[in-house]
Amino acid sequence: MRKSRGHFFSLPNEIFELRLSPSAFLVYSYLRCSANRNTYQCYPSYETIGSAVGLSKNTVQKCVCELVDKGLISTENTSVITRDGMKLNGNLRYTICPAHEVVEAQYQKQFSN
Repeated sequence: MRKSRGHFFSLPNEIFELRLSPSAFLVYSYLRCSANRNTYQCYPSYETIGSAVGLSKNTVQKCVCELVDKGLISTENTSVITRDGMKLNGNLRYTICPAHEVVEAQYQKQFSN
């Protein structure tokens, strides 16, 4: 039997209540796996995510929009300064939001309608 070396992550059970598309579920899983366990943030490019989960850049972009719309993640633009002092756009900063709060907010929204 092969012994685990700590390379694992967990997904909250509530994620299944949100009815994500299969592609968005893959992207969310990758972001959860990549996120810092203290800050819940990560910075992978669309290309990196797509390569890891087998999706095109455009599909990853659509999935990120779906995850933002569902409230599971927030994104923020970043920038980098090159060695010669030029400021360039960086990757998005993804922040993973607590899934139980997202599900609770959806329930509240349904009850208020």
